[in-house]
Amino acid sequence: MTHLEKVRELRARTDIHFNCCQSVLVTFAREMGLTEQQAFDLGANFGSGMRCGSACGALTGGLMVLGMTNCPPERADAFRNEFRAGHGDINCAALLKASHDAGIPRKEHCDGLVFEVVEALE
Repeated sequence: MTHLEKVRELRARTDIHFNCCQSVLVTFAREMGLTEQQAFDLGANFGSGMRCGSACGALTGGLMVLGMTNCPPERADAFRNEFRAGHGDINCAALLKASHDAGIPRKEHCDGLVFEVVEALE
């Protein structure tokens, strides 16, 4: 199963909610040397922009994966800058407002960001 297939499966589950950060972390748990439960627990407080509309959970999850897989800081900076350039912001509240204003449902918006981050990490 590819990483994208894995994250699509997680985001489709209805028995448990994976926030955006958890979705990214659980998808790459093996590569980070974590169990899926450890990755799930690690990301618990990073959904909804650290639970306060701050930095996007998908983005923070991606940065954690880069850190845990020994990517150089310059790559992490480029990753964050590419995200900002593509979306105009990195904060959850601003991203959600823009998607709402564009008529995009929240789940569709968040799923799209999670899938984009997972693809970029691959």
